[in-house]
Amino acid sequence: MGSGKIAAAAPKNRNRQRAGFIAACTIPALVLYAVFVLYPTITVFYTAFFSQTSLGGSSRTFVGFDNFIGVFQNSQFLESLGNQFFLIVVVTIITMVAAMFFAALLTQSNLKEKPFYRTVFFFPNVLAIVVIGTLFVQIYDPTNGLLNAIVSVFTGSESHIAWLGEDRFTILWCVAFAMVWQAIGYYMVMYMSGMDSISPELYEVADLEGMGKFKQFFKITLPLMWEVVRVTLVFFIISTINMSYTFATVMTPENMDVPLTFVYKQAYAGNNYGFGMAATTIMFIISFALALLSNKLTARDD
Repeated sequence: MGSGKIAAAAPKNRNRQRAGFIAACTIPALVLYAVFVLYPTITVFYTAFFSQTSLGGSSRTFVGFDNFIGVFQNSQFLESLGNQFFLIVVVTIITMVAAMFFAALLTQSNLKEKPFYRTVFFFPNVLAIVVIGTLFVQIYDPTNGLLNAIVSVFTGSESHIAWLGEDRFTILWCVAFAMVWQAIGYYMVMYMSGMDSISPELYEVADLEGMGKFKQFFKITLPLMWEVVRVTLVFFIISTINMSYTFATVMTPENMDVPLTFVYKQAYAGNNYGFGMAATTIMFIISFALALLSNKLTARDD
């Protein structure tokens, strides 16, 4: 009788120990997440409904949705939002196409130097974004920049084009190219991981049936790694919004704004904290909506 009670109590003790171990592992992470993510996010949403001049301002006035209305009526914010959508679309398309191309090229080839090329492509992602932005500022320099030197070789005359000057679309393309160069290796490695999981037998059968490489990509490779593509689309949206702030700040702090630089200038440099938090809330909603929309549009049956 006593041995039966002991046997029955043993699973309960193991369950308690297991529950205690899980709690010990998860509670610190949940506390940190609540303190450094949830609380600041709720604070941003709350502050957006007040007129406040600084982060630690003691005086605040409730203004309701006036800050949000003011943001949408601000021409600088609307222009920065247009710049952001341009970067999301252009950087996403170019990076995705180029990363897939190089991933397919390296995955389906028999190059002995494959690890070397993978390292070379991934190297820009190791560098700090500030370093990459500074590097491209030097490349675009109108006097001693590498790009103008290349243009001079083809035109036969000395070139002094101000790539990061006053023309908005030229600046946007220059920033977009820097962002593509930084991101292409990271997504190439992700796509290569997805392609490596596809059975080589499928490609062997396709070769026997006379299917070309281009058709194999759209009939075999892309459908079987579609979930990876869906995940990277969300990454593209979030990372482009975040990284565009650093690239715009380093490469063209005066001539081009994105929403996050607009927020910084309003909230911290312009002593209009509540207005800046309203713009932040709007960008949070837009980025969340874009992520949901991309998941909805790319959903498909297995």
